[in-house]
Amino acid sequence: MTRLPALIPALVYTAFAAFANPALARPLTEAERAEVMALRDGDMRKLVVHEAAIPAPDTVFTDPEGAEMSLADSDGRIRLVNFWATWCAPCRIEKPALDALERELGGPDFEVIAIATGRNSLEAIEDFNAEVGVTALATHLDPKGALAAAMNVPGLPVTVILDRDGAEIGRLMGGADWDAPSARAIVSYLAGLD
Repeated sequence: MTRLPALIPALVYTAFAAFANPALARPLTEAERAEVMALRDGDMRKLVVHEAAIPAPDTVFTDPEGAEMSLADSDGRIRLVNFWATWCAPCRIEKPALDALERELGGPDFEVIAIATGRNSLEAIEDFNAEVGVTALATHLDPKGALAAAMNVPGLPVTVILDRDGAEIGRLMGGADWDAPSARAIVSYLAGLD
């Protein structure tokens, strides 16, 4: 019970920060949200589209060489961020679809970022990618699960959609076919590719 008073200032600060700087957390308009909701079909029905955008944390993750990056550092693209692991059975089915989405729609307006969360050796990641046919996705690492914890990822896989300002506007828990027509339509709409 003594932890609750310590959490209250942090929660108040987070709420204030989210609304104090609209550039960091611009929610979808009602029309945009309605359009995305209408495009959900199949696995995409699990996609929760937030009423208010949630700023991404500045917690770092790395590439295989150790270069640090942060989801809070937006590059102006719509980003689909997938948290996965080599031991995750649904990830084995989902990751090739994410790879196809990146290969076909990735560019200056859209990017898929797959982040191996927890203990995943580079050798195991390379073997996993070779086994399931992943060729377009870059390798990103969150070895201690710090980013997953900061993003409130309770299990794997989890995929979040970040807007051009680096704020979370949607989340899908569990695996999904990201190469399906509904997923492509949602990404194309959000990234202005249609």
